[in-house]
Amino acid sequence: MSDVEPGNERASWLDVKALARFEATSEDSRYPIESAFEEDGQGWRAVEVGEQAIRLIFDKPQRIQRIRLCFVEPDTERTQQFTLHWSTDHTATPRPLVRRQWNFSPPGSTMQIEEYEVDLHGVRILQLVVRPEIRRSPAVATLVSWHLA
Repeated sequence: MSDVEPGNERASWLDVKALARFEATSEDSRYPIESAFEEDGQGWRAVEVGEQAIRLIFDKPQRIQRIRLCFVEPDTERTQQFTLHWSTDHTATPRPLVRRQWNFSPPGSTMQIEEYEVDLHGVRILQLVVRPEIRRSPAVATLVSWHLA
């Protein structure tokens, strides 16, 4: 259970744009990764097809207790896989935290929202690896929003 009252979730999210810098393996300049952390942002979109990685590199160690990711695919049927990794050290290989697959099947299943209750201490790096299509032709990775508390 969350200790945040319904409707008051925005107040609990970390200001990731102020706490971290971002690295993305590919980015459409019209859909920068920073947009995924804005309340009314349009989200992030890769410019290249295939697997992509987004890294959040925190200036100071963070305690992360909740992670919410939102993906949307309104047009194309595809099976996406993503993996979240984390590390307490800038030089260490990030450890896997979660791996999920989702079948987008427009017009029915067009949105994937994943929310995780975690208790991560001293987080220096969070990395999201998105494989936008694991079965058919290559697709472009997107992310509507990514929130941390």
